[in-house]
Amino acid sequence: MIPTIDLTAPDPARIDRALQNAGFLLVTGHGIDPSLPAAIRETARAFFRLPASAKQPYAVKVGGRGWLGPGAEANGYAEGTETPPDLKESLSFAAEQPTGDAAVDAEWFAPNTWPFEVPDLEPLLADYLAGMKALSDRLLELLAVALGRPEDFFTRHTGHPTWGFNINWYPGTDTVGAPQPGQFRIGPHTDFGTVTVLDRQHGKGGLQVFSDRHGWQDAPYDPAALTVNIGDLMARWTDGRWKSGRHRVLPPPADAPAEELLSLVYFYECDPGTDVRGIDSHTYLRAQLDAITAD
Repeated sequence: MIPTIDLTAPDPARIDRALQNAGFLLVTGHGIDPSLPAAIRETARAFFRLPASAKQPYAVKVGGRGWLGPGAEANGYAEGTETPPDLKESLSFAAEQPTGDAAVDAEWFAPNTWPFEVPDLEPLLADYLAGMKALSDRLLELLAVALGRPEDFFTRHTGHPTWGFNINWYPGTDTVGAPQPGQFRIGPHTDFGTVTVLDRQHGKGGLQVFSDRHGWQDAPYDPAALTVNIGDLMARWTDGRWKSGRHRVLPPPADAPAEELLSLVYFYECDPGTDVRGIDSHTYLRAQLDAITAD
């Protein structure tokens, strides 16, 4: 259902088939040094394990830059499902290089907040996020070819794009308590943008992917691969040929209640004001971010 694509020798036809099915790929040959996400996890874990009183000054709502604490987000809301809040915490960052348009910059390119308790995080993320931007544009060029379009069909709209980046901490039940009925680490949803690039850890309470043919299944895992899925804007851009990848993250498992996972999630979008088949891309993005705000 989810193939592995080697980016050094990609098969556009195989990509097209996979994105018609579940909207997910695994990619190897991506060029990201594996020591970098490992260092980010170690540094971020030190922040998440601080007492709540130390993290509270960085608290923001969904779409902000800072700490999303317990109960802040419920991704199932994006589907209209009234689920309990997601069982996670996040450090959230986003594009911050100004465009020169004051209104656009105030909404989409505000400065990031860097916790002083973990000073190593900012330089680590500078390298990682530069790699994610380059990889995402590379993926968009490949997707354009797979769609039978010119290579720059999507990237002509990513000259000054928005993006978001979350470090998601999924602690065990000793931190979050027993899951409520219908509660997940992340509730069922689709992402909102063009492509999402995920560096994940394997676990029993991990990622599941939905397809019409197979229902919910555990996502395949390869420690050398990144997980890529397309979002709502990309699905719309293809007139529905490709499916926005529906997924969820399972709650802490009963047989491994202390399981702790950290995911690095890069959400790529496009330039503000881009028209995607008759909708304004960022009017849509803002509405979806507001929809999943739980508190």
